[in-house]
Amino acid sequence: MGARLDYFADPAAGKVLKYAMAAGRELKALPLPAATRELVALRVSQINGCAVCIDMHTKEAAAAGESQLRLHLVAAWREATVFTEAERAALELAERGTRLADGAAGVDDATWAAAARHYDQAQLTALVMLVSFMNMANRLNAIARQPAGDYEVGEFH
Repeated sequence: MGARLDYFADPAAGKVLKYAMAAGRELKALPLPAATRELVALRVSQINGCAVCIDMHTKEAAAAGESQLRLHLVAAWREATVFTEAERAALELAERGTRLADGAAGVDDATWAAAARHYDQAQLTALVMLVSFMNMANRLNAIARQPAGDYEVGEFH
């Protein structure tokens, strides 16, 4: 299966993607634990059905030392015992921020308060930016049916 669009070869896409790629690099520099960042990126990508992002964030997380058990269980994080309370709060915020189009209530005050118990203002900002960025990236990739499986760790750094 090939992609509908080759964003890297298209001049119009290239003009915009250079900023999106720069934003992605900046997100990695924000003060959010790397494990949390990759788990959130993976969960948002699972919800949105973005195969290429699932591929990327699974491999990046594994390369950073994330266990296969946790990677396999992120889709069922509510029932899994392998995530910290802070990670659970981040995953809940990510899901609620991603499921807006599903008619969900969005990020309610209880979800925000739970995240705020574990993350400071800069980390909360990083979480919100990450969830928003991942939703954008997922949509770009899912619409164009970007194929998964060939990502190599560090490819977009």
